Amino acid sequence: MARQPRIDLVGFHHVANQGVYKANIFATILEKEKFLALVCRACNTYEIILHDYCIMDNHYHLLLETKRENLSYFMRQINGNYAIYFNRKQERSGPLWKGRYKSWYIVHEEYLEYTIKYIEYDPIKANLAFFPSDYPYTLSAAILGTETVVPCAQKSLLIENYTERELKQFLQSDLSKDELGALEDEKRKKVTKSKSGAKIARDKPLESYFKELSSKEERNRAMQQAYLDGYTQGEIATLLHVSAALVSYSIKNLKS
Repeated sequence: MARQPRIDLVGFHHVANQGVYKANIFATILEKEKFLALVCRACNTYEIILHDYCIMDNHYHLLLETKRENLSYFMRQINGNYAIYFNRKQERSGPLWKGRYKSWYIVHEEYLEYTIKYIEYDPIKANLAFFPSDYPYTLSAAILGTETVVPCAQKSLLIENYTERELKQFLQSDLSKDELGALEDEKRKKVTKSKSGAKIARDKPLESYFKELSSKEERNRAMQQAYLDGYTQGEIATLLHVSAALVSYSIKNLKS
């Protein structure tokens, strides 16, 4: 089966990878700190901002912002250099990673906050902490604790968009079931390149979603499906001659 092409565009990317056979490749403090140092070194090389991270014993999550189309080079450097370090340290050989890294390009910036919570709550789901910043290998732990924030995360959204009090408040609750579902829907969307950057691939014209509808609920479901398929709330509102606020409200409040 042919591999899916990587989206290597300027913008926000959520990336993750796991040790082969789910092995604990970040079992010690030294290993976690070494990996984070390699991430920062690569961020400096490729002009990338680290907006959030979580380093668990057998996998990691990073939220990155690229300024150039160079994510694949960045990932090759951090995964390759860490594999060299770990294999030498453990006197082992062979693949270290489960496979190619996973990546999700974030087209709609409204999903950045969802992604941050998804990353920060990973240790809580694994019963390693009660609150995100209690786990020492997340960015919130560095911001809200006594550790120094690594250089490559100094311009993180968690620092620039929140005071410490606001960040604590933001992280008080995990994603709701509806928010998690919306994030998973966003991850499944096919992203393509366009002259203006990235866009969600659209399989059919917007007008076709709204043919032969007999009720407001059917219209709202059509709005939701069009939105999930990549049309913006503004585009839907323009077509239907309604406000974008009404479209947003209808999508968020539609019963599943």
